[in-house]
Amino acid sequence: MLTSNGYVLDESDRRLGELSVVPDRERRDLPRLRERLREDGYLYLTGLLDPSTVQGFRQYYFGLTGAVTDWASYRKVLFDRIVPGAEYAAFCTQPALRGWFEWFLGAETFLHRRKIIRQTAPGENGIGTATQAHYDLVYLRQGSDQVLSAWIPLGDCPVARGGLTYLEGSHHRVLEEEASGRLQRPAASITADLPGLADQYDARWLVTDYTAGDVVIHTAHTVHAALDNVSTDMRLSTDIRYQRADDAIDGRWQNHWHDQDGL
Repeated sequence: MLTSNGYVLDESDRRLGELSVVPDRERRDLPRLRERLREDGYLYLTGLLDPSTVQGFRQYYFGLTGAVTDWASYRKVLFDRIVPGAEYAAFCTQPALRGWFEWFLGAETFLHRRKIIRQTAPGENGIGTATQAHYDLVYLRQGSDQVLSAWIPLGDCPVARGGLTYLEGSHHRVLEEEASGRLQRPAASITADLPGLADQYDARWLVTDYTAGDVVIHTAHTVHAALDNVSTDMRLSTDIRYQRADDAIDGRWQNHWHDQDGL
């Protein structure tokens, strides 16, 4: 049974589907990739990163946080050492990532300093535990709407571990409503009720079993959320944002992430 923030997803064929992998024949076809991103709102790139690099960062992270026994100490390690640290910066700017964005965008790239690491323990559920349904533009309105997000599982992340899920075709509706001025959402999630939102959009939530090395690129208009971790292992991921350096940049996102930064 799949849940998100305690809500049980409808697993019928009308409401649940599989994330579509970019096939090998299209991986270096730039026009086709750009077309696919426009069509689907995301690019699921399996094995884009070296799995050993991903697992190495996961080990580094838990090497620093694993012995922490209280929330205050965990936050200090996370926000004082890991988030601003050289290891995290190197991971997010590794050639396989930055080089891909430079190639795809066809220009010098800019990586937003506010980069987020998300950890979910087995059994955590209830409102506020998993990332609620949203699209990124609502948090990045003071810059370009062409920001691209990369969601990266830090280790294997099967569906049961609470990976990211995308609402199929949602970016088309969001783009239309944003352009018409009918949808100017505040900087907040849409809802924690994923099954209700799927009914509203008459769309499927797309899921998959991610493995270390996979990356999903999505547009700022694509609705996404996270599932609850119903496995027996820790779920760890990071989400970072690249854009063209010559596009408008949201200045609020140029400080290191902190859970009290108001964004």
